[in-house]
Amino acid sequence: MKGAPVAKALTERLVPHAEALVEKGVHPTLAIVRVGEREDDLSYERGATKRAEKVGLGLRKFVLPADCSQEWLADVIREVNEDPSIHGCLLFRPLPKTLDEAAIYALLDPAKDVDCITTRSLYGVFANRPVGFPPCTAEAVIELLDYYKVPLDGAKVTVVGRSLVIGKPVSMMLQARNATVTMCHTHTHDLAAACKDADVVVAAAGHIGTVGSAYAAPQQVVVDVGINWDEKAGKLVGDVDYDAVEPIVHAITPVPGGVGSVTTAVLAKHVIEAARRMME
Repeated sequence: MKGAPVAKALTERLVPHAEALVEKGVHPTLAIVRVGEREDDLSYERGATKRAEKVGLGLRKFVLPADCSQEWLADVIREVNEDPSIHGCLLFRPLPKTLDEAAIYALLDPAKDVDCITTRSLYGVFANRPVGFPPCTAEAVIELLDYYKVPLDGAKVTVVGRSLVIGKPVSMMLQARNATVTMCHTHTHDLAAACKDADVVVAAAGHIGTVGSAYAAPQQVVVDVGINWDEKAGKLVGDVDYDAVEPIVHAITPVPGGVGSVTTAVLAKHVIEAARRMME
């Protein structure tokens, strides 16, 4: 299940919405706030920049050094909040350990929080209310499953991972689609059995090779959200042992080229929706 066709289809749906807003005098604009030069941040920034160009979004970049002060970053967030021409903000995380992440997240205007770092957006996800926006990667999982027509109503889904970035939000979003969700993690007893019994497995543990052949079953769909650098292989890999699992299951997402490809399209979708809400 490759992500490129999903992202392409979503992008094509978004372009007329962006154009309609521009015609009304509103140019949907994303602010990217990056602290430091982490390679994964730079890679995502390049993807987000390309997607913004394809959809027709405006883009503002705020780049700070890794040793920036708390107040410097806070001032940038305030500038984003106060600029009416900016509709959405993507703040790369994690921030350097010298900074108070919670305090920075609390500063961001929830209306411009397009990647679910504020408590208001988290409330929207957990309460299944149209408040804020879910994490882009979590929503990308849902977009991908929908595109490939994977049934979720009544399906047994095992989510491996419990972070607020992926595991917990995607579990809530799957339950909102009437899936029966088992949320696991690397400390779960007999994790293999919990995965093998599922119709859909979402791997988001953040560890190479968490899901192997013993976790897989025929007719199963596996979504690998993990992005890890394999020093031995010298390449990006997921949380799933792709070579071992792919021959067994019905369908699986590759890494790279899977969920990550859809994430920037979801980001663009959120910016457009944020601009529409502000206009109304």
